[in-house]
Amino acid sequence: MVTVEFLGPIGKPPMELEAATLGELAEVLKDVEEVSEWLGSSAVAINDTMTVDRNAPLKDGDKVSILPPVCGG
Repeated sequence: MVTVEFLGPIGKPPMELEAATLGELAEVLKDVEEVSEWLGSSAVAINDTMTVDRNAPLKDGDKVSILPPVCGG
């Protein structure tokens, strides 16, 4: 299981999901209404390391953070 945390305005509590790669995780998350709209524009980190590799492997205990774009000043 991996823990997925949703930062910023997504406003969803963390979820624990099964996925072998970041791409598999994205496929699961696209069916979650509160999250799907953010997937295309959000940055992703695995264990606090940013990545864009959809083939990045995930292992039991990993933490995946979904970081939506935000503006501020």
